[in-house]
Amino acid sequence: MWAARSAAAAVLLLLVMATPAYAANPLDLTSGFYVNPNSAPVQWVAAHPTDARAARINASIASKPIARWFGNDADIGGTVASYVGAADSHDQLPALVAYNLPGRDACGGHSGGGAGSVSAYRTWISGFAAGIGAKPAVVIIEPDALGDFECMTDTQIADRNAMLTYATQMLQQKAPNTYAYLDGGNAGWIAAATMASRLRAAGVANIRGFAVNVSNFYTTAQSATYANNVDAGLGGSARFVIDTSRNGNGRGSDWCNPPGRKLGVTAQEGGGAELLLWVKTPGVSDGECGIAPTTPAGTFNPDLAIRLIDGT
Repeated sequence: MWAARSAAAAVLLLLVMATPAYAANPLDLTSGFYVNPNSAPVQWVAAHPTDARAARINASIASKPIARWFGNDADIGGTVASYVGAADSHDQLPALVAYNLPGRDACGGHSGGGAGSVSAYRTWISGFAAGIGAKPAVVIIEPDALGDFECMTDTQIADRNAMLTYATQMLQQKAPNTYAYLDGGNAGWIAAATMASRLRAAGVANIRGFAVNVSNFYTTAQSATYANNVDAGLGGSARFVIDTSRNGNGRGSDWCNPPGRKLGVTAQEGGGAELLLWVKTPGVSDGECGIAPTTPAGTFNPDLAIRLIDGT
């Protein structure tokens, strides 16, 4: 009997030792934000060293902390683990974007794709979270996911909410030192009270909070006002981050490669939100539209980058 109790106690001790007792603040565990050494602007600069635009793009964009976006990948756990491991080796905090929902960008259409089924997504996001593990990180969960309802059926919405809730649970359970934020749209899209209801249905209570203005252009002040209204609808229980990558001149005439936009402030703690981050990669096209009508979504365009540097 004593031997059996001792064996059970030993197993319990191992489980306790293997599981962090509480979630730590990832900013306290690191000494700055991680600069992705293989971002699209970094790769472009490396491939075009004699281009007159390269030095400016390197100084203003490629050398800055920018979130890395992750989509369909058969070894997503290994890919994520390698990335957060590299950041951890520099004692820096990486920002990651989980972007693989089935039917993503359902209404916009420029960035379609994603996992092939609900079950495939569950496997993918579980691997994504496990790849982070106990290392510090910031994760933005599925941009546009809660704003894209107008062209979806009730069944599709229910499936999406279930997948997002599962994503929050996986990050809560498998990535305890991660601050995770569900995407909460932007100041000009969904009413704050409606977005609060959608975030609640998608499991925001399981994680740190929500993100606003991802891949959009609203000023930090406009975004903070909207986010605070969303948070009020959640009972004031959530934190939020703002994407400042392209909001230096505020909102333009459109959401898809509009002219006259400008880089915003680089990654920092505070500034009107819990974090200000470059979530969208400046210079990467929104789609074949606006001032880059032949550049597909997700493709880096140096002319777009220079326009953002100059605000033209």
